[in-house]
Amino acid sequence: LKQEVFFHNPSSRLMDASLPLHFLSQRPVSVDVFLAQDNPNSLRHKYNFIADVVERIAPAVVHIELYRKMTYSKREVAVSSGSGFMVSEDGQIVTNAHVVANKHRVKVELKSGATYDANIKDMDEKSDIALLKIDSPIKLPVLMLGRSSDLRPGEFVVAIGSPFSLQNTVTTGIVSTTQRGGKELGLHNSEMEYIQTDAIINYGNSGGPLVNLDGEVIGINTLKVTAGISFAIPSDKIQEFLTESYDRQSRGRAVTKKRYIGVRMMTLTPALTKELKVRHKDFPDVTSGAYVMEVISKTPAAAGGLKEHDVIISINGQQITSATDVSTIIKKDTTLQVVVRRGNEDTIITITPMEIDP
Repeated sequence: LKQEVFFHNPSSRLMDASLPLHFLSQRPVSVDVFLAQDNPNSLRHKYNFIADVVERIAPAVVHIELYRKMTYSKREVAVSSGSGFMVSEDGQIVTNAHVVANKHRVKVELKSGATYDANIKDMDEKSDIALLKIDSPIKLPVLMLGRSSDLRPGEFVVAIGSPFSLQNTVTTGIVSTTQRGGKELGLHNSEMEYIQTDAIINYGNSGGPLVNLDGEVIGINTLKVTAGISFAIPSDKIQEFLTESYDRQSRGRAVTKKRYIGVRMMTLTPALTKELKVRHKDFPDVTSGAYVMEVISKTPAAAGGLKEHDVIISINGQQITSATDVSTIIKKDTTLQVVVRRGNEDTIITITPMEIDP
């Protein structure tokens, strides 16, 4: 690329004495300047395949913000956030059920910055999948569902979402295993076979897509046990949910209310305890119970004093051996006397579940 540049050149007066000195000192001289060109054979083009995937999928990934009215006022406060992705051009969005469970109002923000109020069309708490709908005047970009049954251990995957409300944050990793049974994770009533990956999933990534290098969704980012150990709901399960959901909606089946405390947990197993002790030196000496992964702010659990890394060992005098035990008691009891192991001490807290629309 040839450009004209100006530089000081006193000797140019010898070349043309008739020109004024101030002009001679800034005469344009033609020089060759080499600038980086868009070279399709460059290493960036050959190996930045992750960037290509992100460029394709990012427009269809959304940020979800949840608002709840304060008990003694009409003021709304943001209580939690998550991620989701478009599955239809008319504004249908898939996310995790736990992301939208504590809702008074659900707001969706697109990559373009446009925001919409969303309605919850359907939800499957057991599978932890929800379907939202926004009304947009234009067709929206969508992501295609891949076949998680074709996924292989060792494949590259990309996770994208809005951790800490930072839109379109990208992490990458590989598939550690394609079929990590829910029962292996201590979810005794779960028939789910999760995808395990080492892609980093943080608070707010939940509900976002896990995609393969073709940009196809092969899972929903769902669980993070600790750094390097995360789980996603397989896309085959998403497809099954969507098929059943469309059938339910066509028959007009309504969703029912649920009790909610605002906590994400998983069953504590000896293997999980061993892993957590390595990463958290003050983790308690306990091998069974419900491990608290996340407490959502401004919820009954947060108000009662429950904290992340607590282990719930009993509720209302009943021993807790799994996360399912906690969910069962929440459904039937209006006040919970919860004993948690925090460090190596037992602490008693009181939590009053709230009834909400799913």
